[in-house]
Amino acid sequence: MVGHLPRVLTLITVMIVALALSACGDDRPEQIAKYQQLTQQRLELLATSLKDDQLRNANLLKQYTSILAKRQPDLTPLLDELAKDAGTDGPMFQSLTRRYKDLSNSANFVDLDQQLAEAQNIYQAADTSLYNDMLSDPVNVVADMSKGQLARVNAISREAEALANGTDGSGAGSQLVGNPAYGSWQNNSSGMSIWAWYGMYAMFSNFSRPIGYDSWSNRRGYSYYNDVGRYRYTSPKQATSQAKTFEQTKKRFDSQGKRFDSPYAKTRTGSTTLSRQSASAPKPSSTTRTASSSSKFRSNYSKDSSFRNSSSRTSRGVSRGK
Repeated sequence: MVGHLPRVLTLITVMIVALALSACGDDRPEQIAKYQQLTQQRLELLATSLKDDQLRNANLLKQYTSILAKRQPDLTPLLDELAKDAGTDGPMFQSLTRRYKDLSNSANFVDLDQQLAEAQNIYQAADTSLYNDMLSDPVNVVADMSKGQLARVNAISREAEALANGTDGSGAGSQLVGNPAYGSWQNNSSGMSIWAWYGMYAMFSNFSRPIGYDSWSNRRGYSYYNDVGRYRYTSPKQATSQAKTFEQTKKRFDSQGKRFDSPYAKTRTGSTTLSRQSASAPKPSSTTRTASSSSKFRSNYSKDSSFRNSSSRTSRGVSRGK
C-alpha cells in the first residue's frame, strides 16, 4: 500500500492541475479547434477562387509568364515554375496546406500559445484578399525580368524603389529571397549564410552572384513577404530558422567589432495599393518566434472582433466546410 502512495499522489496532483485549468477557463484548445475548422473552409474557398480565376494577381501571373515565355523561350522552365503560384500546386499554397496539417499535432509546437498563434496566422494567410497581395511578389519578379515591358503590381517602379531605398535589390527573383517557400539560408564553407534556391528556382542564380545574408540584409529591396506578409506566411519553425541565421551573422559581426542589424529592422519603401487585411498587418520584425519567446507571441487577431465577423462570412461562403 505504501508503495502505491507516490503514484496516487501524482494522480491527485494531475487531477488538481486539470481542475485548476478548467476553473481558470483555459479555452485555447477550443480556439485552436475553431480556427482549424474555419481555416479548412478558407483553404477550400481559396482553392476554388484560384481555380475559377477570381484572384487578380493570380491571373496576371499566368498572363505575365505566358507573355515572357514567348519572348524569351529559354526562360520557359523557370516561368512555368513561377506560374504554379497562380494555382494550388505552387509553393505558397502548398506551404499553407502543410502548416494546416501540422497544426493538428501539438508536438509540433513549444506550447499552446505558439500553436494558437500559428492557427490564427494560417487562418488569416488563407484569406483571398491577403493571398492575392502575397502573389504580387512572383508577379513583380516576372515584371522585372521583362525589363519594364510588363508593369509591376501593388508596388512602385523598380527605379523609384531603388531611389527610395538606396538599393537596386538583389537581381532577378529578389522579391522571393528570404521567403522560405522558395529557398533557404545555408552556411557555406566559410560559415557565411548564402541563399539557396529550391529546385527550378535555382535558375535565378544565372542572373546574379550568390546572395549573402549579410549584404542582402543591408541592401535588400522591397517585397510583400519581407515587408508586410512575413508575420503570417512564416511557420514557427521557419521563423526560428530565420532567427538563428540572424543570430549567427550578428555573432560573427560582433566578434569583428562591427554592428549588424536585422534585415527586418527597417521596412523598405515600395508598396502602393494593399488590401485592408494587409494594411493592418503587424511590423515584420515581430514575426520572430523562438522557443524562448513563443509564449509571448500572439497574433494581433487573438482578441479582434473581426475574427467573429470573418468567421461568419467564411462559413456562409463555403458550403463544403465541416
